Amino acid sequence: MSGHSKWASIKHKKAATDAKRGAAFTKIIREITAAARAGGGNPDTNPRLRTAIQRAKVINMPSANVENAIKKGTGELPGVSYETTVFDAYGPAGVAILIDCLTDNKNRTTAEIRNILTQKNGSMAGAGSTAWMFAKKGYITVEKNKVSEEELMTIALEAGADDFRLEGQYYEITCEPSSLEAVKAALQKKNIPMQTAEVTMTPNSTVKVHGQEAKQVLALMETLEDHEDVQAVYANFDIPDEEMESLAKS
Repeated sequence: MSGHSKWASIKHKKAATDAKRGAAFTKIIREITAAARAGGGNPDTNPRLRTAIQRAKVINMPSANVENAIKKGTGELPGVSYETTVFDAYGPAGVAILIDCLTDNKNRTTAEIRNILTQKNGSMAGAGSTAWMFAKKGYITVEKNKVSEEELMTIALEAGADDFRLEGQYYEITCEPSSLEAVKAALQKKNIPMQTAEVTMTPNSTVKVHGQEAKQVLALMETLEDHEDVQAVYANFDIPDEEMESLAKS
């Protein structure tokens, strides 16, 4: 997962910039509204909502925006009803892709996602064609210079993590989705800052991609992630870190 997790870290940093903030606000507001509608407006009893609110805090979303999004989800304010839609796709070099969307018009979103894939050397696949290649996991990253490897490993594994490894400048911790809150709480108790803490889809195997195909894969990923209906894109590519950094800057 090293290539894709590296891309996720790069995208995380980009999302915090002013240029991306408007789009990031729109995506998280949708997620907060959908989470509140599905599980209620209390983040203490709604893990999905709690995670969305934490994402909102990372990009400094005003609390009024968060509160209004929750109220739209619970029906206290009028709002749009969003539907969760997942698309299976393939990218350059046969990379498997899952595209997680929240939309108020599935037909429009389907057509737009299909168009992006066609223009960026990808293709839509049948439902379930790529989903089986991924597993739902709790996923946490911590910058390497924030804590010692031994300390972090001990805390994470004792709290219920399944796996721990160093990838570049980050420690990656994976666990069952049901254990994510416990692992997060253990790190917070020790004042260990987390770069990422979320439920995600991790690939069971990866496809090594280089050169022009690597460039095409990242261009497709970025275009998909910039679409306002797309909440997350998961893929099983593995691009070497140095090539990833170079392509991300170009």
